[in-house]
Amino acid sequence: MVIDELAQFAARQVADGLPPTVSHAAKRALVDWFSALFPGTRIAPAANLMAAHRHELGVGNASLPGLKTTSFPATAAWINGSVSHAVEFDDIFRDAIYHPGCPTVAAALAVAEHLCASGSRLLEAITVGYEISTRIGVAVQPSHYKFFHTTGTVGCFGGAAAAAVLLSPKAEVTAHALASSATFASGLQQAFRSDAMTKALHAGHAAWVGVTSAFGAESGVTGVLDILEGSAGFGAALADGPDWSKATEGLGSRFNIESVTVKNHGCCGHTFASIDGLLALRAQHGFGVNDIESIEISTYGAAVEVAGIREPKSPFECKFSIPYAVAHAAHHGSVRMAAFDIDRIFDVTVRNLMPRIHLRADPELTRRFPGMRAANVQVVLKSGQVLNHFQPHRIGDPEAPLTDEQVSEKFLELASPVISTDGAKKLLDQLWNIDQVRDVRSLRLQLL
Repeated sequence: MVIDELAQFAARQVADGLPPTVSHAAKRALVDWFSALFPGTRIAPAANLMAAHRHELGVGNASLPGLKTTSFPATAAWINGSVSHAVEFDDIFRDAIYHPGCPTVAAALAVAEHLCASGSRLLEAITVGYEISTRIGVAVQPSHYKFFHTTGTVGCFGGAAAAAVLLSPKAEVTAHALASSATFASGLQQAFRSDAMTKALHAGHAAWVGVTSAFGAESGVTGVLDILEGSAGFGAALADGPDWSKATEGLGSRFNIESVTVKNHGCCGHTFASIDGLLALRAQHGFGVNDIESIEISTYGAAVEVAGIREPKSPFECKFSIPYAVAHAAHHGSVRMAAFDIDRIFDVTVRNLMPRIHLRADPELTRRFPGMRAANVQVVLKSGQVLNHFQPHRIGDPEAPLTDEQVSEKFLELASPVISTDGAKKLLDQLWNIDQVRDVRSLRLQLL
């Protein structure tokens, strides 16, 4: 059964330890998760969740960084997982159409702090969670994405695997944690269609499911071990013809955590190729926003469907609007946190350009999704000059990865306003050296 193979891998990997390059990739994932977490503590639903769980705060040893308190592991995973997904700056595993960091790291950190685990154990848990969940995600895509938010569904496996290997070295514990988490997997695409808070909660729910399933499995709670490939199981219910061979292909020899996309823009990843293409033309030809007559963008169908909001009215909707993101990039040269301030989203110059940005789903680019996220960008200037650029991938994708220095710069940019520049620099140094930390509680994250 697939779950058995995945659980055996987890046990072997923890016993063997991580190769140096994989350990480094896990550090990058951890740093990048904190980059998304800290600004998320300052927007909804962070305050709402803190109020909703006020009677569960200040107990336990799992921290809520940026919120200056603790809770028990499941609640901390729920809140941190949700908060880290709120600003749309978290990582992506492209082939699974999935954000692995939010559910996996939130679950791993909560359990690691609860257990006084070392930094090396935390990195191992993160890696195992990424490897198992990304492969399950690839197996059910692309049909799964038609109705389901992969971070809410497949994310449950990331959280469960990470938590289980921290709690027990036994493969059967991981197997039953994965099996139980499968039946709780949820997260509907309709959550993308409004500015409600639900989408962010999908990641938190997945982390919570993972932690509770792992604690249950460690205490003997059993799950259905053929729930992935069974006739009424996860694949049958949530996908059209899943290929379970992809869940174990390269397991233990090829590490997907080394091939994640680190976001370079603070919005939906489906907007990125279009933004990058526009910025490439802008850098090459030096035109300004007032020089533009129109912009034609052809990209893959999911980008148009998910991020094609023509007239966004809120920061959330703007994050899922290629017209807004591209117009903002044309005017300001970037799409970072400030792009979604109220004064920016109703900026007259940006709004005037948006109706002249036209989207089209390209059949060939659609066929190559999710393995390729590309866009053709054509800018017509008022002078009559026509400029074209094909963006075959997104900046931050494995083909054009951000350097460690860029990952650090992103962290400092996003964390410093929340925990101070000095606090951010200190934590960043600790995270890059997390494998030297004997007890993750010594980071005292609850004070940040």
